[in-house]
Amino acid sequence: MPPGVEALDLPAWNGASGGSWGPRGRNAMAHLDSEVKEQCLREDLKFYFMNPCEKYRARHQIPWKLGLQILKIVMVTTQLVRFGLSNQMVVAFKEENSVAFKHLFLKGYPGTDEDDYSCSVYTQEDAYESIFFAISQYHHLKNISLGTLGYGENEDNRIGLKVCKQHYKKGTMFPSNETLNIDSDIEIDCVHLDLSKSPEEWKNLSFFRLEFYRLLQVEISFHLKGIDLQTIHSRELPDCYVFQNTITLDNKAHSGKIKIYFDSDAKIEECKDLNISGPIQKNTQYVLVFDALVIVICLASLILCTRSIVLALRLRKRFLNFFLEKYNRRVCNADQWEFINGWYVLVIISDLMTIIGSILKMEIKAKNLTNYDLCSILLGTSTLLVWVGVIRYLGYFQAYNVLILTMQASLPKVLRFCACAGMIYLGYTFCGWIVLGPYHDKFEDLNTVAECLFSLVNGDDMFATFAQIQQKSALVWLFSRLYLYSFISLFIYMILSLFIALITDSYDTIKKYQQNGFPETDLQEFLKECGSKEKYQKEPSAFLSCICCLRRKGSDDPLILVN
Repeated sequence: MPPGVEALDLPAWNGASGGSWGPRGRNAMAHLDSEVKEQCLREDLKFYFMNPCEKYRARHQIPWKLGLQILKIVMVTTQLVRFGLSNQMVVAFKEENSVAFKHLFLKGYPGTDEDDYSCSVYTQEDAYESIFFAISQYHHLKNISLGTLGYGENEDNRIGLKVCKQHYKKGTMFPSNETLNIDSDIEIDCVHLDLSKSPEEWKNLSFFRLEFYRLLQVEISFHLKGIDLQTIHSRELPDCYVFQNTITLDNKAHSGKIKIYFDSDAKIEECKDLNISGPIQKNTQYVLVFDALVIVICLASLILCTRSIVLALRLRKRFLNFFLEKYNRRVCNADQWEFINGWYVLVIISDLMTIIGSILKMEIKAKNLTNYDLCSILLGTSTLLVWVGVIRYLGYFQAYNVLILTMQASLPKVLRFCACAGMIYLGYTFCGWIVLGPYHDKFEDLNTVAECLFSLVNGDDMFATFAQIQQKSALVWLFSRLYLYSFISLFIYMILSLFIALITDSYDTIKKYQQNGFPETDLQEFLKECGSKEKYQKEPSAFLSCICCLRRKGSDDPLILVN
């Protein structure tokens, strides 16, 4: 007889009447079967909501998922650190080459960019010298460059420089008479300069006779190739790069100042022929084996967590059907969501991203792929989720569980509050952009305005924001003061204070519930009903905390208390 089910006074078997139970006997057997199902369901529910240590004490079930998650944290973090160090060399190589190119091809480059452009010229002579200086430096690159650089083919599969100029189609202009006659259609003329001619011969081309009053911009583009040899010191295979460089002389403003931009887009390509002796190949094999082991660990974690979710959904279905049959009403949504463990969903997402990122990393390591950015996003996000998942195990202790409960209780109210505050924030963003944009560097575009206002909310860079406004217009200067004072007062003294108050209120509610007890739901009351404890008599302490992390619903604040 199942434990916890009392013996029933059943009538004897009536063999003379055809070998069947009587009506009273059939009812008793049905009642007994119902009691058995209810007790089994209650025990399964109690076991499901236990933490790994309690499950081990109750049924000696080894916490495989717990051990696997600890091992995965160590391995995924180690993998990320190794990839980060390798990616750091890639970033350093790109940035250093970009700086070197500016010094090589920009005449008079000061070493730091003036603004969002590299440098500028103010005379026609300086503009011509900047163009021909870049052409001459490209021609003598192998004799002057310190790097491992060579010429690369452009989009037309040709080696050399491509120079294009944009200008208005035709027109005349006499500023002294305030006379302008111009065709706004834009023409683009291009010429390809190969290495067969010297720079002196290129200067004589009629293409370079520029009419600055209708010139919009001159663009010089060329491709260079390079090999990153610093990876050899880290016992890694070197990468081959193609640098797509563009020098742009921007005269669209026609203000007497031509801005010179330098853009270098580095792409990693598979080296065609690598013949390197030494321990590099063996080190690469070790790294690939480690990455494969990470994939196996994450795959095992993915399977175990998916299995747990499937079993939880089956258990929920049993509970819903039983509750409907016995009490003739449905279980509330809060109790139904208790069976969906959000931490398992988080682990599954993390495992999928780690597996895909590890495969990409292996391909990059083998020099079959070069997509560092996508691999970095996948591995970085997966490691973030793995470490966030550690909070789940800290939640087994009441002192650490306060943070989780407070975040979960305050999240809905915080999101609603942010949605309302965001409307005010967007209004200030658009207003500041359109009014203060012409007079303040931090309000030139919408993205910069949003960043500036966010800094002000956090109390950063306040004096500089006030001081940098240009006092060319007294009306705009007065408006800027009203604008900044009202924004700072509203967001720091009111909105930010209310934001903190919402979280503090949720924290106080959690502390009160921990002291006085949490309100119980239908699921909690069902688990506390009288039932047999014979199955766990060896470890009575297992029942003391198996329900400590269930969801309880208060009158005002719905709380999510996760195991």
